[in-house]
Amino acid sequence: MAKPAEELISHAVVRNGHNPAARLLDKAFAFAFKGLVYAQIWEDPVVDMDAMAITPDCRIITIASGGCNALSYLIADPRQVIAVDLNTAHVALNRLKIAAIKHLPDYEHFSRFFAEADSPANIAAYRRYLAPQLDQATQRYWEGRDLVGRRRIAGFSQGIYKRGLLGGFIGLAHLLARLYRIDPREILEAPTTDEQRRIFEEKFAPIFERRFIRWLTDQPVSLFGLGIPPAQYTALAGDERMAIVLRKRLEKLACHFPVNDNYFAWQAFSRGYGRSPARPLPPYLQEANFALLRQRIGRLDIRHANIANQLAAQPDESLDRYVLLDAQDWMTDAQLNRLWTEILRTARKNARVVFRTAAESSLLPGRVPEQILSRWHYAEEQSRALTLRDRSSIYGGLHLYELRG
Repeated sequence: MAKPAEELISHAVVRNGHNPAARLLDKAFAFAFKGLVYAQIWEDPVVDMDAMAITPDCRIITIASGGCNALSYLIADPRQVIAVDLNTAHVALNRLKIAAIKHLPDYEHFSRFFAEADSPANIAAYRRYLAPQLDQATQRYWEGRDLVGRRRIAGFSQGIYKRGLLGGFIGLAHLLARLYRIDPREILEAPTTDEQRRIFEEKFAPIFERRFIRWLTDQPVSLFGLGIPPAQYTALAGDERMAIVLRKRLEKLACHFPVNDNYFAWQAFSRGYGRSPARPLPPYLQEANFALLRQRIGRLDIRHANIANQLAAQPDESLDRYVLLDAQDWMTDAQLNRLWTEILRTARKNARVVFRTAAESSLLPGRVPEQILSRWHYAEEQSRALTLRDRSSIYGGLHLYELRG
């Protein structure tokens, strides 16, 4: 029998053996994580696909999150993508996106539903085209109500990217910015990266010197909205105050990439993708890729599961690519060892593993047994280059491991 979502999340997050205060924080995060966290995933799929070097015979397993990346991988023509997630809301969002690709009449409807995501016409489209195609659990989720009594599907008529844990966090950040008389959208009007940097240095950077902001970001609970549990908060902070770390990450997001080519910046600074015909979008939302997605959507398999458990159900030497997002930052040594034991067992020749960490360094040395880790080559130089290219900018490191021959 499948375990309830609450049990799966609690098992992944709550650290046994820690002091009562730490466990209480973990339980608070587990409660917050039960609902929708990411309407959009915050890892760059273009960088992922470059790291994976996907070939037509590849079977990929990934953590689903908001589904943007799992769907985008289909554009690279893999044999199969298995996307798993502990979060019921993320599973429901992925299944809604699959139904939309299959059953909405055309790209215009699909774009209105997931790129604009704020039109009353989306609710009519949901009722006519999507609801009849959904399984009962997914339909029940979207037609149910959230903690404040709103029907969840109504998010697509009012701005789905303003909802969820991350959407609420970004909304609060916008409110704080306006209290300091800063309009976050101003940076999106900058014509050059030099102008982006000027605006950031003059208007955004000083916020992180404010006493209240420094105090607020010193509280681990303040970053729950980023999907960062207490264990990952410690890794992200390292030896610095969190305000300094966040300033550095926001500086990369705001200044290192042209805003007209970075949809992560649009989400952060405008809470959406904008409406310009030339707006940047995730690969799966781009019109040029819609026909391919329709052809290949049957290759995507969504599972409500723990990734280690899902790997345990796979045959030996049956998978080629593994995308772990930042999930390992949450894990104990025992969980890491089990995960990598299953990865090694299921890995085919030339397998690759891609993951991100809050800190800059890979967390595997000293935690995963050498008899397992020695079977993998850490592509350190390539990992650094990929990290620099990751437009989401919120992670310290992106890491690529390749199975040794």
